[in-house]
Amino acid sequence: MSKPSFEIITSIKKDSFLIRKFDQKGFKAPFHYHPEYELTCIIEGKGNRFVGNNMMGFENNDLVFIGPNLPHCWKLTPKKYIKADSVVIQFTHEFLGAHFFATPEMSNIQKLLKKSEGGIQFQGKITGLIKDSMLNMLNEKNNFKKIITLLEILNKLGTSKEYIFLDKKNTISEQSAYNLERINKVFAYIVDNFHDSICLNEASRTVNMTPNAFCKYFKKITRKTFMETVIDYRINFATQLLIETAKTIADVCFECGFKDMSHFYKMFTSRMEISPFNYRKQFLLETKNDE
Repeated sequence: MSKPSFEIITSIKKDSFLIRKFDQKGFKAPFHYHPEYELTCIIEGKGNRFVGNNMMGFENNDLVFIGPNLPHCWKLTPKKYIKADSVVIQFTHEFLGAHFFATPEMSNIQKLLKKSEGGIQFQGKITGLIKDSMLNMLNEKNNFKKIITLLEILNKLGTSKEYIFLDKKNTISEQSAYNLERINKVFAYIVDNFHDSICLNEASRTVNMTPNAFCKYFKKITRKTFMETVIDYRINFATQLLIETAKTIADVCFECGFKDMSHFYKMFTSRMEISPFNYRKQFLLETKNDE
């Protein structure tokens, strides 16, 4: 069973921030967190993105900005035999000085940094523009020009209105370092196992608690019960399978981790306010009308 790892970002001494390109191996990173801000652009690939307690599908041009200590990972589907690339920029709040972003000229970026606490996914035309800028940065030899390009990227993102918040409640990254380390062990367990069997006893053992104490602790930190969180992950995954595949509803049910069709229908309808069958039917109808 994997655990969420605290990632130490290493950099060459002459660099104040990191920009790197990752191939398929980079998507094998576990559910992890670090004190640096992170801007990730998916050049090629498809799968599930986990940011805090949010899970969504991702594909080419996925552009996400993540604040400090917010756990995250990208998982490819299928896990094997797929081409994938991403570009990642990581930097600390003080990489240009402790008060640099507090200056009036940096007001747009300062707002962006604040909004990133729960993760932001950008949408629309800006994703292609930022992707091109990030790819150009990879080949830029002049470090001064790299910094200027990064500031331009952050300023554009700070003025963009085409975005959605991911972990809206941001209940994880707000925690103390002690609680952050503990609760992320639980989320790592959920990320790895929500589509299979989930065991309360095993989850509680990740933080060395009794099941009863664990349930109280989890709800206090996340404001949801443990099983409510697991079901949310499963329903999110089900919506992806319903619109992206031709799998039968029964196959979707079992692939998402549900063991009983009636329970799946009840949970899906309760959360989505529509049945799985009608959810797929409505999506296909809307897609046809858009053509």
